Amino acid sequence: MAASGKPGRQWQEKVAAAAVVVVGSCMTDLVSLTSRLPKTGETIHGHKFFIGFGGKGANQCVQAARLGAKTSMVCKVGKDSFGNDYIENLKQNDISTEFTYQTKDAATGTASIIVSNEGVSNTEQQLTVAERMRSLKEKGEEKFFIGQNIIVIVAGANLLLNPEDLREAASAISRAKVMICQLEVTPAASLEALRIAHSSGVKTLFNPAPAIADLDPQFYTLSDVFCCNESEAEILTSLEVSSPSDAGKATLVLMERGCQVVIITLGAEGCVMLSQKEPVPKHIPTENVKAVDTTVGFSISESFLSLENHHLVTKILHLNFWITR
Repeated sequence: MAASGKPGRQWQEKVAAAAVVVVGSCMTDLVSLTSRLPKTGETIHGHKFFIGFGGKGANQCVQAARLGAKTSMVCKVGKDSFGNDYIENLKQNDISTEFTYQTKDAATGTASIIVSNEGVSNTEQQLTVAERMRSLKEKGEEKFFIGQNIIVIVAGANLLLNPEDLREAASAISRAKVMICQLEVTPAASLEALRIAHSSGVKTLFNPAPAIADLDPQFYTLSDVFCCNESEAEILTSLEVSSPSDAGKATLVLMERGCQVVIITLGAEGCVMLSQKEPVPKHIPTENVKAVDTTVGFSISESFLSLENHHLVTKILHLNFWITR
């Protein structure tokens, strides 16, 4: 394991404890827009290129900050220009970078994305925004936002975030109200974050993406809220999840593994939730809209816990409304 490297001390300031701490990934998105996807071995001209800030963890943290929460990001980027830019982006979003580590042993994580707008209307093409250009679904080539896409991800420094780094960040995690993590960093790092938060009485939300079939059982028992989408639920339960009814069956399987609350998101169909206090699966629909932005699929996580004083169903109804705006 590479050395941890120092946190971004040159950027940090002494601030009050963050209400939301996110442990996760930072990815620099390198996006090329083309009229069609190239064939194997073919070189084609694109018509637009831009760089965006992505990664499930960072997207969650930024969303929580924009919802008004005081946030802190625990992550690792490379000691390179992408890493420097990423730390500056976090600061501009009022996110604490006290435990944003930099390493010389790997480059900042990147996602090279080629997006085709073949067959897409000019109106839809105008919707393109860098922070929306992200889809990490595990099931084949999928449409997202506009046209078809090809994505190559190099996790880089994200995979060097280790349990020792998390223990150093324990002072921030233990003082938070909510800790959120996923699996775009190593499972060992996320599990250590859950242990620290759970032992400190901090609410935990775990998003098992990308999904792992043989997920460590502790991920279930240490998660106050276990939030996944339908494809992740299929991998975790070996059940087909293609309807709210299917999702309800999957929530029961996941609940039996020790979760307090299970939420399976279903895109335009809303979500299905189950909790220890409300042990009957409940489908919570959303308005009938065209899915144009997969970013909100995993941004529901931190938004959900930002409404901590609301009843569980009220929270989700609020979020379903907000997501369709």
